[in-house]
Amino acid sequence: MPSLIEALEARQAEVVGQAERLRKQIAGLSEELSRVEEQLARLQITRETVGEVLAAPSSPVPGVDAAGGGADGVAAALVKAEAELDVTVMSPEYRAIIALFATSGAAMRCKEVCRHLSLGTEPRHVEGMRSKLKRLVERGILAEPSSGLFKVDGREQGW
Repeated sequence: MPSLIEALEARQAEVVGQAERLRKQIAGLSEELSRVEEQLARLQITRETVGEVLAAPSSPVPGVDAAGGGADGVAAALVKAEAELDVTVMSPEYRAIIALFATSGAAMRCKEVCRHLSLGTEPRHVEGMRSKLKRLVERGILAEPSSGLFKVDGREQGW
């Protein structure tokens, strides 16, 4: 009978190993599901936000011509960024900057943007803002018509 006991123990060890592998797979799938659900939630929020922006009576933003972007262009840029999973543009800090430019329609300097967003105007804040604005210029959401002056511009995005 010792061979039967050994066979049962070997089979039990094999089944325990299978159970552990399945638990790891379940944990991995659960993490992946969480990430996908988070993306889905962000997409839903973006759709709602875009709907609100497009439905707002101030759309398009006065003082911004169609070639320059405006609220419709900014909404299109947000949809495109979300589709491309561009975490830079999807972050709350960048959304606040984009919303400021979309609603004001004015060209602004870094220090003005910091003031409007209730950030400090110390050099470290201004330089941090400058780097964010430059990233938005790279993505075609903002333009820098003259050195240090930023405005809405979506021509590179095709709107």
